Amino acid sequence: MGLGMQIAYQGFTGTDDVEREAGVELVRLERVAVDIVNCHLTIESYRDPSGARLYDARLDLVTRAFDLIPIERGSNPDVSTAIHQAFDNAMRLLAIKGG
Repeated sequence: MGLGMQIAYQGFTGTDDVEREAGVELVRLERVAVDIVNCHLTIESYRDPSGARLYDARLDLVTRAFDLIPIERGSNPDVSTAIHQAFDNAMRLLAIKGG
């Protein structure tokens, strides 16, 4: 059984490209996420004080014991980069915790 993921969009409508990027990152995470069974990815689009569009990608991991592990967000003007940053943060945390 593979790792599941739910994606929520705030402030914009998701696209196939965004979902594909999140799917690629999920496969990468699945290789090291031994005790993780699900993840919740929330992607929010907003304008910073200067008016520039930014994306925040927040990732929460759910363990087999139903514990919730919040991951440091990724933030970037490019949605794909924000997603990648959030998953990189998860990979680092899991490497420290041993999966």
